[in-house]
Amino acid sequence: MQILEAYKPFEIQEIELTDWKQRPVKNNFFELVLIQDGEGTQCINYNHHSYSRGSMFLLPPLQCHSFTIEKATKFVFLKFTDSFFKNQGRVTIEKNEWFKEASYILSNYNQLPGDIIKNDTDRKHLSSLISMISQESKNYGNESIILIKGLMTCIMEILVRNIKKGSFYELPVNNTDDRITKMLTYINENIDKPNLLKVENLAEVFMMSPTYVSEFFKKQVNMSLREYIIKGKLKLVEIRLLNSDFTLTQIADDLGFTDVSHLSKTFKRYAGTSIREFKNNGEYMLLKRSSCATAVQA
Repeated sequence: MQILEAYKPFEIQEIELTDWKQRPVKNNFFELVLIQDGEGTQCINYNHHSYSRGSMFLLPPLQCHSFTIEKATKFVFLKFTDSFFKNQGRVTIEKNEWFKEASYILSNYNQLPGDIIKNDTDRKHLSSLISMISQESKNYGNESIILIKGLMTCIMEILVRNIKKGSFYELPVNNTDDRITKMLTYINENIDKPNLLKVENLAEVFMMSPTYVSEFFKKQVNMSLREYIIKGKLKLVEIRLLNSDFTLTQIADDLGFTDVSHLSKTFKRYAGTSIREFKNNGEYMLLKRSSCATAVQA
């Protein structure tokens, strides 16, 4: 199946379907889906979750996804890329700051099926924001791009808030200490600030002795603090390599690597492949994983 690149930095699509047909467009970044009406099942990587009116799903890139429609369904697909938030017109939104928030979503959202919104108030807010974007796009087109950017920024804030409320970490089943969830959230939010991730600072923030921090973390997560931080950074490296035009120098600087050589060696060690090989394989992975949705329906 041919996968067509979606070059538009922003796109909203409203469609009613009785049968799910794989759309031949891959996600450049990610896609928010609102179910306006209907019933059925969502699938991501062969995991299933029922949907109904008002359900909202996040479809990250590089994931196999599809919907099994049981009752005619009205979908709203909201797709956007990092380039949508670059300098444009009269308003400047700092690209790095926006991308940090978006990267937080992609690196911490567990990408299992299920509604991403955790409370009715946020669901109503998002429905209203999406409706406003739809109307602005239909009635004013490019003339409303500044307003749409503002609305999209609001959507991003609500998504981040809900993701932080979810269970996005693989913790031991018998875990009863909520400090580890707070510590993991803190680390992920500050993954690009090496000084804040030092043992001494974590000890102060979470009121532990410096000698106990690493022991506590290893016991709770079954992974050393240092390894967790490195892997967290590499998740963001992968996201930026596949979904942005950041240079290797920018990526290395932003995430606290000494230089590009340090970044490349670390990536090779943990990913088992070079950065160049990873980027070259990215398109193949997109094609392969997008195709699996068609296989699910067959």
